[in-house]
Amino acid sequence: MPTASPRILLLTPPLTQLNTPYPATAYIKGFLTGRGYDVTQADMGLQLVLRLFSEAGLRRVFQEIEAGEFNLSDNARRMLRLQNRYLATIGPVIRFLQNKDLTLAPRICHGRFLPEASRFDNVADLETAFGTMGLTDQARHLATLYLEDLADLIKETVGPHFGFSRYAEKLALSATSFEPLHQELEAAPNLLDRMLLEELEPLLARVQPAVVGFTVPFPGNLYGALRLAKHIKEISPGTVTVMGGGYPNTELRTIQEPRFFDYIDYLTLDDGEGPWLRLLEYLGGLKEQGTGHSQRHSASVSLVSGREAVDDVHCELQPVLYAPDSSNLLQRTFRRNAQGQIEYINHPHPDVPHTEVGTPDYSDLPLAEYLSVLEVLNPMHRLWSDGRWNKLTVAHGCYWKRCSFCDVTLDYIARYETAPSTLLVDRIEQIIQQTGQTGFHFVDEAAPPLALRDLAIELLKRRVAITWWGNIRFEKTFSPDLCRLLAASGCIAVSGGLEVASDRLLALMEKGVTIAQVARVTDGFTQAGIMVHAYLMYGFPTQTAQETVDSLEVVRQLFAAGVVQSGYWHRFSMTAHSPVGKNPAKYQVAAIGPEPAGFAWNDLWHDDPLGTDHEAFGPGLAKSLYNYLHGVALDEPLARWFDFKTPKTATPRHLIQQALQAPEKPDFARQNQRLFWLGNAPEIRIEPGKKAPRAVLTCYEQAEDFEVKTTEAAGRWLHQLLTRLSQDFDNKVLLKDAAASFPKAEGSFEAFLQSPAWALLREKGLLLL
Repeated sequence: MPTASPRILLLTPPLTQLNTPYPATAYIKGFLTGRGYDVTQADMGLQLVLRLFSEAGLRRVFQEIEAGEFNLSDNARRMLRLQNRYLATIGPVIRFLQNKDLTLAPRICHGRFLPEASRFDNVADLETAFGTMGLTDQARHLATLYLEDLADLIKETVGPHFGFSRYAEKLALSATSFEPLHQELEAAPNLLDRMLLEELEPLLARVQPAVVGFTVPFPGNLYGALRLAKHIKEISPGTVTVMGGGYPNTELRTIQEPRFFDYIDYLTLDDGEGPWLRLLEYLGGLKEQGTGHSQRHSASVSLVSGREAVDDVHCELQPVLYAPDSSNLLQRTFRRNAQGQIEYINHPHPDVPHTEVGTPDYSDLPLAEYLSVLEVLNPMHRLWSDGRWNKLTVAHGCYWKRCSFCDVTLDYIARYETAPSTLLVDRIEQIIQQTGQTGFHFVDEAAPPLALRDLAIELLKRRVAITWWGNIRFEKTFSPDLCRLLAASGCIAVSGGLEVASDRLLALMEKGVTIAQVARVTDGFTQAGIMVHAYLMYGFPTQTAQETVDSLEVVRQLFAAGVVQSGYWHRFSMTAHSPVGKNPAKYQVAAIGPEPAGFAWNDLWHDDPLGTDHEAFGPGLAKSLYNYLHGVALDEPLARWFDFKTPKTATPRHLIQQALQAPEKPDFARQNQRLFWLGNAPEIRIEPGKKAPRAVLTCYEQAEDFEVKTTEAAGRWLHQLLTRLSQDFDNKVLLKDAAASFPKAEGSFEAFLQSPAWALLREKGLLLL
């Protein structure tokens, strides 16, 4: 428990998501409040959007456009002429997207309610796109297009850096030099900057923080964070500013730019809990010491396994003083010292274990104000932008951590730790009680299958009803039975990397899966009613035109077989912290830039002399996938998607079907696996038979009742087994344990496992895990 309680303010700068809070600040707040600190958090992106997309905000936008000298497009001029309709509709649309007035949906769809600009040009047939979905979804999509029209207008005029998920992203992408960002920050604030600062000032006045932390998960958060930090330094030079998160963790690990520390006093790397504790202890020591060289400081927040956070602390920390005898106890922290030099201090404190990071705390975020938007019709992307999802990690890091394209050398991937399923469900129940929401997005790099199994069983045991989705590896541990268990626990979707869909390249990138294996795993998820999204990659080192076309054929077959419902093609990018980036010669490519200039360093340019012209394939791959997503042109030749000559595919036409038809391991060969029954305890009755009495087990389930008929002895054994499985989740019954109690008079247990009674139970929910 800290002796002083400094006020800490944690900020998520614009912009991450409109539909749900980015979890970094909630993680750090939960951790620090558990240790007695006074922490407030705010989502500045949401606050900016709600100020901007209001009648008063849009009126300011239109007035500034009319007063300025902008070279307007025809589309922008049309929107200006329709400004009264935009002013009249913006309030109702925002309320609709906040799920506060869903009765507006019929007017949006059929009433000519919304003014329409260029984003509506390609809306040809919503009935085809949405099928039999209701008006609310169609209206949500149209309302999203309406907001994007307004965003286009703002970007063309008063806010050139605006974007809902890529706010000023270009300034931070591959920003080896700090100079472009510095110039923008030194320029006079534009209208959107002023609105952002107008949201900040009352927050500072209310909280009066001694420390302000910024989470910067993406390039699009950096400019907003620095603009906010600059204003804090101007009005309160003694306030400590801290930054951390996904962007610093990957891009700023070698920072040598002194001007960055005009805005941010401390920059932390990797998990934020440890660095925050050490920093707050250090700052508290400076306050108590009260001697030394006076120096302005700020504090920075750090990424916690893909999560970042910021804090505000309750005490006066001004002026901040250097204490040479204690600063070396900081952890994974950059600062600028009294001589103006950049120091990286990393005392070997132990990391905070995954079991001790605490429960994310969303308590002071305005959860009812977030917007459920429907930007694109891709079903997995919709989960990202529509609905309120509590974000949580099942495990820290990645249990596989071998993929050659991934930043596996960094702590948030390299250090793998798990937490007991009981603790995870405790956290889930706390978050539900706090937020009133039962939707969860597990944000692991790749959620471990056995940890998911245990989590699902614990959820079912406690009867905690949630809806969840997350990222996995398509590995064989995800058997059809495990998929059914996950579905029963609330899983609705998974995403995973198929990547290049070429066995040669999958082996080269050490993905640890094969095409046939991916097909069988995705089929298991699909049969369980779980949507499957495949991450697809093109342009991997040495990938040929033949392999690109062959990969597309594999993707076509997966969609045609119905085992993948969503996907997205990503262009390979070589990063400094991946195996390819660290040893390009092994992958027969050469790093050719960029030259370091003291700031960001992650994305590397590379030459691939053995590969094809990857850029040329991008548009055709995207177009084909869009059609496959909608079940269109699945039998068309692959060449139709490209405007240049491509090789014919060498992929066997029935590759995926053959993989799906491969026989599964029989139950008798799975003696060491656990039996799990998704159903209820059955009723049993004994009926007379022609030769001997017969047992009839009646199982009452949600959608249907069914009967299992077998011999009396086998029936009594089954009744006892299923009753035990339905009532005692803690007692793990292996198949071999069940075999040991099987009535000997019934003959071979192996033969019984092939009987119609056993087959029916397996179909209805008797699982082997």
